[in-house]
Amino acid sequence: MNVPLLDLKEQNDKLRPEIEAALGRVLDSNAFILGGEVAQLEKELADYCGTKYAIGCASGSDALLLAMMALDVQAGDEVITTPYSFFATVSAITRLGAKPVFVDIDPETYNLDVSQVESKITDRTKAVQPVHLYGQCAEMDELRKVCETRGVPIVEDAAQAIGAEDNGRRAGSIGDIGCFSFYPSKNLGGMGDGGFMTTNDDAIAEVLLALRVHGSKERYYHKWVGLNSRLDGFQGSVLRVKLPHLDAWSDERKENADCYRDLFSEFGLLESVVLPLERDDVRHIYNQFVVRPSEKRDDLRRHLTENGVGTDIYYPVSLHLQECFEYLGYKKGDFPESEKASRETLALPIYPELKPEQQHYVVEKIAEFYGK
Repeated sequence: MNVPLLDLKEQNDKLRPEIEAALGRVLDSNAFILGGEVAQLEKELADYCGTKYAIGCASGSDALLLAMMALDVQAGDEVITTPYSFFATVSAITRLGAKPVFVDIDPETYNLDVSQVESKITDRTKAVQPVHLYGQCAEMDELRKVCETRGVPIVEDAAQAIGAEDNGRRAGSIGDIGCFSFYPSKNLGGMGDGGFMTTNDDAIAEVLLALRVHGSKERYYHKWVGLNSRLDGFQGSVLRVKLPHLDAWSDERKENADCYRDLFSEFGLLESVVLPLERDDVRHIYNQFVVRPSEKRDDLRRHLTENGVGTDIYYPVSLHLQECFEYLGYKKGDFPESEKASRETLALPIYPELKPEQQHYVVEKIAEFYGK
């Protein structure tokens, strides 16, 4: 049996007539950059996320960079974040000449350990940037208490977490700015790059709207130095077709996660493989289903590959150990939980269209590897 890590064909085939009609509307309108489809999508996303504003841009990476620019992060400033994330989390900080100040992760949720944040705040701290990794929100109540007391804004890196909830609040609505990605592998994925930002702050929204078009509120008049980072009409139209299905797809991912839990238990694998922890009072949307084998992660991955099962490692190198960040002065051992997770974790297929027999096959092959 072949079980890819992600298969978008079935999803896109079902929606193909609607998508083709939506693309046709954009073609007829000739509104290829921003335009009506993007404006409508932004309204729908703001409603979905429970925010006053949703602002489209060219990618999730740009969303993070624009958020930092809107908060006036500059050279010499500090931003507290996690070393266990996708590269863009930190590159958005360093591209502005600011310094990422890392705190280690909680080994069970893989999100930043909020208890370590306050001790890292200095008079140079410009923002704190939690990452809602794999589709589960960081512990935002405690983080907000710390940040509000110290007057530090929060930028939510919610690239993997659209629709995730923390105590009933949607990702992107809890901090000062939320940043999202429409990369095709996301729960709400486009057919190319794209992203958006959320905020409830009028002043921040004004700056973000200008920054995405070279810092211009009026054409050819520039209040700020911004970027060319606009969501195109084709992507907006595709995403509008997909958005009404998002909650159902995320619920199906959750059902697949529950199915995995039952199967790992049935096969007697709970001592061999640590399954994802789902916090209380959250909605976990399972952008990834990441397990932690007790030993021989890389051997297990090879075994699964040889048997047609797609996997991936999110992420094989903790960001503080990336070659391009050597100048920051961090060293091996500084963030042991992040480094350990990089050595031990493995992502299994979790997409909505995954069939029960495919999941059974995945767990069966894992059991075979461990002699179960």
